[in-house]
Amino acid sequence: MYFAGIDIAKKRHEVCVLDQQGNQVFAMPVNNDSASAKKLLSVIHNKLGEDTENIAFCMEATGHYWLAMYHFLDKAGYKVHVINPIQSDAVRDLYIRKSKTDRKDAFILADLLRMNQTKETALGSEVMLKLQTLSRTRFAFVDQVSALKQRVLGILDRIFPEYPDFFSDVFIKTSRELLKSYTTPEDIAAADLDELTDFLAAHSRGRIKADRAAAIQKYARGTFGIGLAVDAFALELRLIMDQIEFIETQISALEDAIQLVMQQLKEETGHHNDAYNHVVETIPGVGPVLAAAIIGELGDITRFSSAKKLVAYAGIDATISQSGAFRGSMNHMSKRGSSYLRRAIWLAANGARRFSPELSSFYEAKRAEGKHFKVATGAVARRLLHIIHAVWSQDRPFDAAYRWHPSGQVAD
Repeated sequence: MYFAGIDIAKKRHEVCVLDQQGNQVFAMPVNNDSASAKKLLSVIHNKLGEDTENIAFCMEATGHYWLAMYHFLDKAGYKVHVINPIQSDAVRDLYIRKSKTDRKDAFILADLLRMNQTKETALGSEVMLKLQTLSRTRFAFVDQVSALKQRVLGILDRIFPEYPDFFSDVFIKTSRELLKSYTTPEDIAAADLDELTDFLAAHSRGRIKADRAAAIQKYARGTFGIGLAVDAFALELRLIMDQIEFIETQISALEDAIQLVMQQLKEETGHHNDAYNHVVETIPGVGPVLAAAIIGELGDITRFSSAKKLVAYAGIDATISQSGAFRGSMNHMSKRGSSYLRRAIWLAANGARRFSPELSSFYEAKRAEGKHFKVATGAVARRLLHIIHAVWSQDRPFDAAYRWHPSGQVAD
C-alpha cells in the first residue's frame, strides 16, 4: 500500500508518495491542468501499478483549489482523503527541521495518511455543493448591496443631510422612487407641490399626505447640504441606486435557485410530501435561506458525533489560555472553520433570540449577568448549534416542548 500527499496550490501542486515504512517512493510537481494530472496517473501506473486500491491520496481543503484535483482522482477510482488544514498545521512542528516548503507539506500529508491520522472532511453530494455555492454567492451579493447603500448614505450626508429623517429607511420603495425621480434637493425644491404630493401618495399607497410632502420640500429648499458638484453627486446616486436594484434582482434569482436545490434535497432524502421542510428550517430564527447556507456548509450532520464537535467546527467555541496555575479569563471565540457557516449561525442566532421564547430568555439572562450583547448572542449561537445537531441528527422537527441536553440530544 502507498500513500500520496498533495500540497494544493493555485497553479502547481506538489505530490509526495510514501511506502508503508515511510520511505519516499517519488515526488513530483503537478500543474493544475488535465495534461499534468494525467501525467501523474501515468507515473503512478508505471511505478506502482494500475490497481486503484494500491494507493490512497490525502490533500487539504485549501480554498476551492482542491476541488478539481479531487474530482479528477475520484473519477479515476482512487480513494481521496480531504482534511482540514488545521490538522496538518498541528503536526507540522513535530518534524525536526522547522521549515515550510510545498514538498515538505506534501510529505506530511502522506505521512499523516500512512499513520492513519487523517480526520476526513466529509464531502456532500452535488446537491450540497450547489447549496454551498449558491449560498456563498448570495452572501457576497448581500455584502455588495450593503456597501452600495453606505455610499448612498454618504452622498446624502453631503448634499441633503436632512433627507434620512423623512423615512424610516432610506431604501424603502417610496424613498427609492423619490431619489430616482428627484435626485437632488434642488429637484425636490423646484417641483410643483401638488405633483410632488401626488407622486409620494402614489408610491406610498396614500400613507404620505400633503403635509409631509410640503415638509420635505421645505427642508430641501433650506438644506444644509453642499451646493458644489451636485450634478456629479446626482449621477453617482442614480447609478448606485440602479446598481442596488440590479443586484437585488440577482439575489432574488439566487434565492429562487436555492429553493429549487432544497427541493432536490427533499427528493434525494426520500421526502415526497410537498409540505416537508428540512428539520433545520423548523428552528425559530432559521428561515429557508439560512437553513440552506447551514446545510450546504455542514453537508452531513452524522460526521459530528456530538454537538460540542459541531460548535468547534463552526469556530464558535471559546479559546483557552492556560499555563501551569494560570488560566486566562478573557477568552475569545476561536473563529476556526468556515466563516460562511459562522455568519449563517450568527444571523440565525439574532433571529432566534427574537422569535424563540426559550432563546430570548436565555439571551436576556446573559445580558442581565452583564454580558456584552455580542457575548450574549454568541452564547445563543452555541445553544442554537446544539439544537441544530439534535433535530438534524434525529431528523425530527423542532419542538419547543422538548429540551436539549449538553450531549446534544433531546428528551421529554
